[in-house]
Amino acid sequence: MSVTNDIERVLVSKEEISGRISELANEISQDYADADSLLLVSILRGAFIFTADLARNLTVKHSVDFIALASYQKSTSSGEVRMISDLRQSIEGRHVLIVEDIVDSGMTLAYMSNLLRERNPASVKSCVMVAKEGVDINGSGLGVDYLGFVIPDVWVVGYGLDYDDQYRTLPYIAELKPGIYQ
Repeated sequence: MSVTNDIERVLVSKEEISGRISELANEISQDYADADSLLLVSILRGAFIFTADLARNLTVKHSVDFIALASYQKSTSSGEVRMISDLRQSIEGRHVLIVEDIVDSGMTLAYMSNLLRERNPASVKSCVMVAKEGVDINGSGLGVDYLGFVIPDVWVVGYGLDYDDQYRTLPYIAELKPGIYQ
């Protein structure tokens, strides 16, 4: 059976993603044009594809590091964020851009922002691929600086987003059929 049978509808096409990443990269490159360098901190596993595409489109000097966090098991939020793997380098005095796949509750991004600010970086901003409708991306200390798309409040997969470690490599963002995860 094909994974496409599990898809309710495509919300953001491959072409829309590509175009928006180019726009985001241009904006970020302009904002950091005078910085010595920029460190992209990608939240694994969901943001790895977005991070790769964004990094390839940046025109400013940058490097990439990864941090692994978990707050979900299958379709259920645990209510807390756990660190699985930390950064490999110090961020003290550096400009940091958190790269996140999705903001649905804001819990993971708030956790990351607070954690990294405690490490004395020069700055911390965030770039999020998608946020669900109804989430206050500027409230609760989130302060999303760069946003790809606002999507409906449904379970989404593709472009790094998963359900039970499946569907991550779909080239678009799609709504998963409710029967799959309910």
